[in-house]
Amino acid sequence: MIPHLSLLPNPLTINIFVYIYSLSCTNPSHLNFTQFFFKVQNTLILDHRRKRQFDPMAVSGFEGFEKRVELRFSGDDPTAGEKGLRLIDFSKIEKVLHAVQCTVVSAVGNTRFDAYVLSESSLFVYPTKIIIKTCGTTQLLKSIRPLADHAATVGLTLCGCRYTRGSFIFPLAQPHPHTSFNDEILYLEQNLPNNLSIKKAAVLKSKSSHKWHVFTACDDAADYDSGLFTVEICMTELDRALARNFFRRFKDGKTGDSAGSEMTDVTGLRSVNRHALVCDYAFDPCGYSMNGVDGARYSTVHVTPEDGFSYASFESVYVDREEFIEALQKVVKVFRPAALSVSTTCAAGWEVWRGVAKALEPLGLRVRSRAADEFPDAGTIVFQTFAARRK
Repeated sequence: MIPHLSLLPNPLTINIFVYIYSLSCTNPSHLNFTQFFFKVQNTLILDHRRKRQFDPMAVSGFEGFEKRVELRFSGDDPTAGEKGLRLIDFSKIEKVLHAVQCTVVSAVGNTRFDAYVLSESSLFVYPTKIIIKTCGTTQLLKSIRPLADHAATVGLTLCGCRYTRGSFIFPLAQPHPHTSFNDEILYLEQNLPNNLSIKKAAVLKSKSSHKWHVFTACDDAADYDSGLFTVEICMTELDRALARNFFRRFKDGKTGDSAGSEMTDVTGLRSVNRHALVCDYAFDPCGYSMNGVDGARYSTVHVTPEDGFSYASFESVYVDREEFIEALQKVVKVFRPAALSVSTTCAAGWEVWRGVAKALEPLGLRVRSRAADEFPDAGTIVFQTFAARRK
């Protein structure tokens, strides 16, 4: 993890932090350094304000539904595989984020990967994988080509791309290329390298207006993780009383980090995975983001609590279905949504989606629809929607 360098006071400080970072990737004391840096950082920079306050395209409400891109890379140099993408200079990553229209507000990392909380969602950088989720009116797909170019400088080649998103609450506010799924597909096909020749795009539908959009592309040698499965949960119409937990008190005198830590404890989100090192951030006047780091596994939560377009998301990776079901129930209890969707991505034949409906039934949610499809470089994606039972 490298901090938000453009906001540091002078080049000497930048060089010191870059040098420490080069050592920390192989040193367990990296976690202590990360925590130390962000305590210092809070005295160096102004508290970030969520861009929605200044975004003329979002005057009708903030778009909570995220766009998500997962990029996988490969290379012949075993040394590059040890640190790989983490060797890319942070200023280059920062420039890519600016083009997408977001910035880093907080970060943490360990010896396996770096996790960044963004002004609009999250970024995770592994040695050979990058995951970016952005909400609002960001232009996420503009990150793919420059990230592939930067990866080439450390000996890595893009070998797989997966793009997923739900249905936008405010689709007309989205800028190009996110104006429609067809436009997104066209943009992806025009900007992905030619070696990613195996492609598939599909929309998994439901009985409601909410759909799950999926695009995957990979080369001939693609091999997705068969030991992990990814879970993406999207929740809308949050319980009003519980959503108030994600509003900050007027002039509370706290930093985004300290206010975020308080929200994590008060809401019970810390209990979702007590083994994770949490990096959380509370926006002003409302909104919340959190990344969890647990060995090589990540988790992330994002909350838009305003009534009328309230939204929360949870994403993580698991090796055990029982652990996933337990986390699902804990997350739903934090928000008590009137509607939610659960998307699971796993190796073909691994039916991790089973048990979701049974787990949500005691929480007052019934399954409304279920759709599934197979994708190259992803496996089986199952999309389920749920709604609160009518009283």
